[in-house]
Amino acid sequence: MERTKKYLTTAKDLCVDTPGLQELTHSGRKTAVEIGLAAEAKITVGRRVLWNVEKVRKYLEYISE
Repeated sequence: MERTKKYLTTAKDLCVDTPGLQELTHSGRKTAVEIGLAAEAKITVGRRVLWNVEKVRKYLEYISE
């Protein structure tokens, strides 16, 4: 099995993988996945899981005080 390439996360990204989501939210894996699921931002392509950045941003803006 080939290892996936690591990409730098930028503000222009449409979607990111789980480590990218962790980087965007500055949180651990468990918390990042919880945020992504709560935002309904999960995208599954085959066995790969990606997260819609725009949905995550909107969700975080919505829940912030």
